[in-house]
Amino acid sequence: MNLAWVLASLLPALVAWIVIAWLRGSRAATVLSDVPNERSLHAAATPRVGGLGLLAGALPVAALLGGAPILVMVACAALLAVISTADDRRSLPIAVRLPAHIAAAAVAILAIASPDAARGGLGIVESMLALVAIVWMANLYNFMDGSDGIAGGMTLIGFGALALAAALARQWPLALACMAIASASTGFLAQNFPPARVFMGDAGSVPLGFLAGALGLHGALTGAWPLALPLIVFSPFIADATATLARRVVRGEPFWKAHRTHHYQRLVLSGWSARRLALSAYALMLVAAATALATRAADAHMQLAIIAGWAVVYAVIFLAITRRNAASAT
Repeated sequence: MNLAWVLASLLPALVAWIVIAWLRGSRAATVLSDVPNERSLHAAATPRVGGLGLLAGALPVAALLGGAPILVMVACAALLAVISTADDRRSLPIAVRLPAHIAAAAVAILAIASPDAARGGLGIVESMLALVAIVWMANLYNFMDGSDGIAGGMTLIGFGALALAAALARQWPLALACMAIASASTGFLAQNFPPARVFMGDAGSVPLGFLAGALGLHGALTGAWPLALPLIVFSPFIADATATLARRVVRGEPFWKAHRTHHYQRLVLSGWSARRLALSAYALMLVAAATALATRAADAHMQLAIIAGWAVVYAVIFLAITRRNAASAT
């Protein structure tokens, strides 16, 4: 087991760093370049190849050390990476992307939520809710990947917390798979921390969001952690993306189109540097992860209370950002 932990902790980071460095000097850096537009926060064209390197480091190790259900999830993530790379290249319509996300989520649920794969499996209603949740995680992770270091930090802290929780539950394949993803994110962050030399791209953010949702559900069904744990761990992304979506829907805005109205984007537009935003986000993510780990021993009522407490915290943060943004505009 010690050798497996060394492999999961070190190899993905090294492979990710090497692959990203190589891709930055290849033709792919030009083909997959992110050229700034009116909805961007960056000022110079930047290659969107970081996610490909991150997945190259994480997925093979996760597949090698994880069990059969994790292998299925890794395969689905790899397929989403292929489709999302095409989206990075040609901006595929939602009619192509969304069915792929739904199909990957459905396959993952079949692999992890059948009666022989988990405690009693899931019913039809629960499976449909799980499908929507995983598809939303894949997309919201992509929406939140809009400033240097943010998605990479969420990947490191989020999957690192899942790895620790699974290890405490002695579910080693799950723990090692999550550790491989967290490790690979360090190789990516070495080249994405502000000022970023490479972006994650849809090829990285969509599969990582999918894995956050699928692995989070897998751990909940197998008793590695309560469902509240992954929800709180990834709540910095979930809260911002969901609140922003709800606001745009209420206002009748085309919520499926790119924009700069997420709360983290509004902080940058109001004057925060990308580095200040990233460091502040990391602090919030670490507190959320620590709080989530505390739910392992909490009963259902306490878990709901913790989630409600975080909802209040995010409401206060978002209100403060809205007021700051309004003040800077006057």
